[in-house]
This record gives sequence, C-alpha cells and structure tokens, in this order.
Amino acid sequence: MKRWYLLFLVIQVSSAYAQSVLFDFDNAPIYTSLPLDQTAGGITAHLSAPSSGYSIQQADVLGFTPPGFAGHIIYPNSIYMTDLYISFDQMLTKFSIMYCCQELGCDDAATMRVTAYKSGTYVGTTTKTAANPGTWPVDSLKCSFPQGFDSVVIHYDSAPPTCQDYGVIYLADNMRVTASTATEVTNPSPFSEVIILQNPASHSSDITFSLTQSANIHAAVYDITGQLISDLFEGKLQAGVHRLQWNAGRDAIAGGLYFLKLSDEKFSSTFKIVVAK
Repeated sequence: MKRWYLLFLVIQVSSAYAQSVLFDFDNAPIYTSLPLDQTAGGITAHLSAPSSGYSIQQADVLGFTPPGFAGHIIYPNSIYMTDLYISFDQMLTKFSIMYCCQELGCDDAATMRVTAYKSGTYVGTTTKTAANPGTWPVDSLKCSFPQGFDSVVIHYDSAPPTCQDYGVIYLADNMRVTASTATEVTNPSPFSEVIILQNPASHSSDITFSLTQSANIHAAVYDITGQLISDLFEGKLQAGVHRLQWNAGRDAIAGGLYFLKLSDEKFSSTFKIVVAK
C-alpha cells in the first residue's frame, strides 16, 4: 500500500499576557474547508486536518441546532474519523472546545481526547465522555497545563461501549483558550536543513539533516500520546549531513499524526509527520 510522508516544521511562538479568549467561528467564511486561520482577542489559531477534513457550516446544518451551538461551526466533511489540528501563535495554559458526537438514542457516549504539544513536544493529554448521552450529546473537551503549550490535536478516541447507532464524527464550536503569562525563550537548534522525503511507492521515509557541530544525537518517532513508536538512532555524529530512515511499514502504524524528535544533550527539534494511507 502506498503511503505519503509529509513534513511540517513546528515553530516556537511568542507568548502574551494571560487572557481568556472565545473563538465562536462566526466570522469564518461559510462552506470553507480547512485549513483556515481565526483570530480572536489578539490570538490567532490555525485549524487544519488530514484526509477529507472539516469545513465551516451553519449550526443547524443537520436540521437542528445542538444545545450551546450557534452561528458557524466546524463540521466534518465525511463519515470517516478525522483528527482536528489546532496551532496557536502564542503559548497557552488552558484550552476547551464544545463538541457534539453523532449518536442516536444511546445509553453511553464516545470518548474524545485532546493532546497538547509545546513546540512539537508532547505535554499532556486528557479525555472526556459526554455526561448526558442520548442523541447528538454535547459536552466540552478541556485541558490545562501550566508549563504551556502551543498546539492541540482533537481526536475521536473510542466509540460508545454499547451504543449500536453512532458515527465516528463530531461537530465543534465555541473554542476557549487562555494565554500564558510566562516569557518563552527560544533555544537555537543545532539541526538545520531537515528534510523528510515523500515517497508514495515505499513504506519507508528518508530523513536528511545537517549538524553544525559533532554531538550525541537521539532520533525517535512518537505518536500523538507521546508513546515511542521507533528509535531511529542514538549515538555520536560528526558535523555535516546525515541520513536516517524510518520504516513505517515495518512498524505497522495506522494513518495519522506522528512526531520525529531530534535531540542532543542540550537542544531538541520536533517535526510533525502526517501518515496518510
């Protein structure tokens, strides 16, 4: 099976004074598919998704309006499960988003997950199961990490345990974030010209990077929960260009978001890899 490996560089961002800001998406252009940027209270959020993704629709697109939803909302473009990626131009300490899963007359509800990252490095994850199951139940998915984070992944974690009439999709609205008061200092990275080659005919991905000086290097791939997927290399490398290979086919991973982390004794750089099958 063919796989694409796409590289997204995670960039350290500046921080701002603490504030709680609501994104209601009512200013987002209707019927527009992600990716798109939204700005509220001086904070800009970049929303994206792999695969068929999401679009901006009216809250009553299904013929009814879920409680708490209004105006424009984030709506799935297909019946297939797709993660929602959100990155911010400032460091945050708190995040929440209202969601509504497709469930019809259920006695229990799906579990949703939000995972936070700081400059691409895993910070933490929390889950939520709708407190009042039934038909299209509404709840809020939240996380709070005082060390700060600048991106999150919203993930449909597991289906309702006993419900027979459900879909692995969800609507979203009313995202609220709180900016960090801490001042972030960006450390220079010894890694430069990091390239992950696309290869649609192979299960492997070639990783090329340059070192400005000799160092003890660790290269590894992690999933969105911070679990180690593959140790690619650990040892001393001289200054210059180096090449590694990640055999995703051998690791038998599912499609989705993964992270390549390159680190030495003092610094680390993290890169997002989206694997689409």
